[in-house]
Amino acid sequence: MAAPTQGDVFSHASVGTDDIVRAARFYDAVLAPLGLVRHKTHKLFAGYGTAGFDGINAPFWLLRPYDRKTASPGNGPMMAFVAPDRAAVDAFHTAALAGGGSDEGAPGLRPHYHADYYAAYVRDPEGNKLCAVCHLPEAVN
Repeated sequence: MAAPTQGDVFSHASVGTDDIVRAARFYDAVLAPLGLVRHKTHKLFAGYGTAGFDGINAPFWLLRPYDRKTASPGNGPMMAFVAPDRAAVDAFHTAALAGGGSDEGAPGLRPHYHADYYAAYVRDPEGNKLCAVCHLPEAVN
């Protein structure tokens, strides 16, 4: 496992779900265009990372709530995943809608963030807000 770098912001992120199987099916499809795959699966959780991830703790998790209460999305939290290019943002959005998610903002430029901010926003079937964003100029893609 690589040592944390100065640019690392978090160890891992997670979203709650009451149905790991359904959530994993959704996230398998939605995260694939971003180069993320499921590494661990259990009846209470599923962990995702890049294809070559070999660390101890996957960077993204689906979890049953620890307090055993019903999972619910927060008002304001959002997971924003880095996309390698704009086509991956488009594929993320398409996969989310096909997988039972809902639209929160179609793929496109958001120049109020910065000139090359190309993103799409969705809600997963549990209501958690997700984003895929490419920060690169179109010519780089």
